[in-house]
Amino acid sequence: MAEIALFGANGTIGSRVLREALDRGHRVTAVVRDPGKLVAAPHANLAVVPGDVLDPASVAAAARGHDVLLSAVGGGDGPGHLATIEPAARSLVRALRSLGSAAPRLIAVGGAGSLRMPDGQPVWDSPGLPEFVLQMMHAHGDALDYYRTVRDVAWTVVSPAAAVEPGERTGAYRAALDDLVVAADGASFITAEDFAVAVVDEVEMPAHVGERFAVGT
Repeated sequence: MAEIALFGANGTIGSRVLREALDRGHRVTAVVRDPGKLVAAPHANLAVVPGDVLDPASVAAAARGHDVLLSAVGGGDGPGHLATIEPAARSLVRALRSLGSAAPRLIAVGGAGSLRMPDGQPVWDSPGLPEFVLQMMHAHGDALDYYRTVRDVAWTVVSPAAAVEPGERTGAYRAALDDLVVAADGASFITAEDFAVAVVDEVEMPAHVGERFAVGT
């Protein structure tokens, strides 16, 4: 059983990660700005505390005593949230550095934009992408670029397929490093539920410390 501190527990992905982790018997501390707004059923292994992902002191207080610090903070909630993606990465790392040898591992949800498509081009070069989507992709790319400069914190970034939506939990997925996971029909998709499976698998069996990996079905 792992002790997990989770930022972003109210989001599409974060809420599924929360449920997956609890279903597997892990203890989760959901760190949210307003604990009263957490949309989750009470659970014996769930604690809810206030915190701000952009405040390193707040992050450090939440992370202390945990095995894994998990960030599902992203820009999917609208343009106003895009500005938090790369600064959140810096805040998370600064907080973990302040904890020294007691720092937990960091697992952060990333984006698909910088993944390579089968033709070798990054996803964000695909024609016709809306401007908001491009901005979110590049914000996640900036965060990943920052993580790749970090050598003194154990971090992992998990990127989804090109499309990730709520759906069925099958427990099955395929993984790659910097390549977009594409099915035989050319589609790149994963349900938020199966993406959560991959994230919690990395909690339980760390295989990508210091690197980004991608998942899809």
